[in-house]
Formats: sequence, structure tokens, C-alpha cells
Amino acid sequence: MANFTRGSVDIHYDDYGSGFPLLLIAPGGMRSAAAFWEQSPWNPITQLSDRYRVIAMDQRNAGRSTAPVSADDGWATYTADQLALMDHLGCEQFHLAGMCIGGPYIMGLIQAAPERVASATLFQTIGLDENRHAFYDIFDDWAQAIRDDHPEADEAAWDQFRSNMYDGDNFLFNVDRDFVATVQTPLLVLLGNDLYHPESSSRIVHDAAPNSTMIEDWMDGSARTAAMEQFAAFLAEHTSAVSNSD
Repeated sequence: MANFTRGSVDIHYDDYGSGFPLLLIAPGGMRSAAAFWEQSPWNPITQLSDRYRVIAMDQRNAGRSTAPVSADDGWATYTADQLALMDHLGCEQFHLAGMCIGGPYIMGLIQAAPERVASATLFQTIGLDENRHAFYDIFDDWAQAIRDDHPEADEAAWDQFRSNMYDGDNFLFNVDRDFVATVQTPLLVLLGNDLYHPESSSRIVHDAAPNSTMIEDWMDGSARTAAMEQFAAFLAEHTSAVSNSD
């Protein structure tokens, strides 16, 4: 376990193994923290840390990470944290794997630094599909829990922060279908199918992106075993592609 400090932002991360880097963006909504991987259908940390350098971070004001809150906070704020962490660790190129809110975070990273992302895996990405109220509720619950720790943020700042995150009309909140159609990064998309992770979001990513593979059944039993094997093979293929291009 370690911490990376950037100004007034303190990002906690866990760094496992060695080899080509893999940055994990955990589920948990606004509470996205590495510990949530332990509650997932499988844990990429235990699966992959014998072959890759696996970096699992807590997002700002989640888990063990802290940062001030301001009206300017939004998706790009998190992207800046994630890239700064990888800069700090000396990781010029890396794989990405993210669950839940990790889907938009991944797309934000690809938008900001496409040349650095060797591949990206989206486990049941969140998305907008007549469910905006659910994301307001998640944000408000998270904000209420930490509000007393942030006297620097007044009510207007919290409201603007929530608006920056969840008021847009893009299907992934931070990017639209037209952007996804330009993404050349190899994608592996694991289908979502509930209120927070609507099937439509996964399918739009898969249908729009020119270099995407979909896994529809992946959570239980033999399907989970097969999906784990496909995920590992996907990473190996695109690690090799990067190595061969050097």
C-alpha cells in the first residue's frame, strides 16, 4: 500500500506484482475504492498479479484517498488524478480494467491520452438510460457521508459537482457515441443488465467501437471461468502487441 500526493490531493493505491502495468478502476460509484474488487464476481488483483504490475487505486474522497471538493470537480478531475498516478509510477503505457463507474473513467482516460492505453476492459459500465435519479441518489448518499469533512464546499459547490457528473445527456455521462466510434483502443466489454449498469450502455460501446469484443455471460459458474480465461487472453494478446511494436 502507498500514497501519492499531488498538491492537496492524497491518492491511495496498492501496487502488486511486476510486468506490464494494469490500472484497475474499482466499482462502487462515487465510493470507488480498491477494496470493492473483493466483492466482484472475480478479483483481477488475485487473478493477474503473478503476470502483471497490477495497480488498484482509491478514487479521491473514496476509500483511503482524500481531496478538497469544489464546484469545478467532474469527470476530468478524476482523469487527471488517474494519469498523475501513472506518471508518478513511471507507467507510460498500461492496460485499463474498470467496473461500474470505471466505464466512463476508462473512456475519459482514452479521450485524454489514447496513446498510453494498450487495451481497456469495461465490466458492466454504468450509463444513462432513464435512470438519472439513481445516480443522483448515489451521489447524494456519498456526499452526505463526507460533507462534514469538507467545510470548503458550500451547498452550491456540491450541487454543481453533482451536475458536472450526472446532468449531461451523453450515454456514458462523460462521452457520447460519436466519440466511442473513434476509439481505436482494443476493448473488451462485459455486459451489464440492471438499473445502474443498463444493458444498453454496454451494447452501445460494443456496437460503436471499431475494435470491441463482447462477453454477455460472465458472472457465475462455468461462464465466469470462461470469461476469466478470455479476459486473461485479451490482456496477453495486447501486451504482446505493444511489445512487438517497440
